[in-house]
Amino acid sequence: MITKNINKDKIGFQKWIAAFGVILFIGKIIAWKLTDSDAVFSDAMESIVNVISAFMGLYSLHLASKPKDEDHPYGHGKVEFVTSGIEGALIAIAGIMIIYEGINSLIIGKVLGQLDWGIAIIAATAIINYILGYISIKKGERENSLVLISSGKHLQSDTVTTLGVVISLIIVYFTKIYWIDSVVALIFGFYIIFVGYKIVRKSLRGIMDEQDPELLNNIIDLLEKNRHIEWIDIHNMKIQQFGSSLHIDAHITLPYYYSLREAHKEMEQTILLLANNIKRTVEFNFHMDDCKTISCPVCQIMDCPVRKQPFVKRVEWTAENVTRVEKHTIE
Repeated sequence: MITKNINKDKIGFQKWIAAFGVILFIGKIIAWKLTDSDAVFSDAMESIVNVISAFMGLYSLHLASKPKDEDHPYGHGKVEFVTSGIEGALIAIAGIMIIYEGINSLIIGKVLGQLDWGIAIIAATAIINYILGYISIKKGERENSLVLISSGKHLQSDTVTTLGVVISLIIVYFTKIYWIDSVVALIFGFYIIFVGYKIVRKSLRGIMDEQDPELLNNIIDLLEKNRHIEWIDIHNMKIQQFGSSLHIDAHITLPYYYSLREAHKEMEQTILLLANNIKRTVEFNFHMDDCKTISCPVCQIMDCPVRKQPFVKRVEWTAENVTRVEKHTIE
């Protein structure tokens, strides 16, 4: 029930981003008509990407909120990575467009029009974009939504280029050196390409299930600090991200002489520890392994009735040994 409310909240916020994107685009088109500035035109074209990305983000959030079905047993959360990747590519394309327009202006040369009104309108769009981007990033971080985070970064990258346009227009307004705005546009065009690359890189990591070292270390640190002596080891751990949700696979080694009920109870304690301390929707798939003779040297159950080898030392759980396929042993 909580998850549904969060998803509705995300979708509602993304609708506001889409609506503001359309309004700000119209404002930039007006500013371009007033100034006849290629830099402003490039900024307006970049805003088209904002609008497209906002509606793509809205669609992905709607799809990601749908429940699991026969065709998507893990849910639809991966769509957030796909749409974020497309958004990052669009941002990079917008950067290329700005560079093209800047070079074109330097070659041809152009006299600008009503700079005072253009400066006022463009500056206002920059302020609104930055505020929306900041709110979107913070909200995305709280709710682990890649769509909201990438939308926020896109809005803030748009703010940076818009400020570059404003600065160039102010300088041109006082100096009448018209090529300055083209040079500034070129600089920020390269910056936007870099931002787009980072968003694409992050989305590809999610699509390819690349390991998130920080997330993995946090989970293993939680297990290490709260481990029971009955948990002889945890190994073969894998973590997948599906939008804001996680899927955790792992094997837990327990005493082989435990009854099914006792073993299941210990496994549930492990899962509850993670579920109560991870602020995300988590699906678990834990497999119970029985201990072997090779486990004796690392097993901390001192009164074990079936011990075959003496206890040697406690193995500290780390990202390296918890993700291994094999049980923990003394190396």
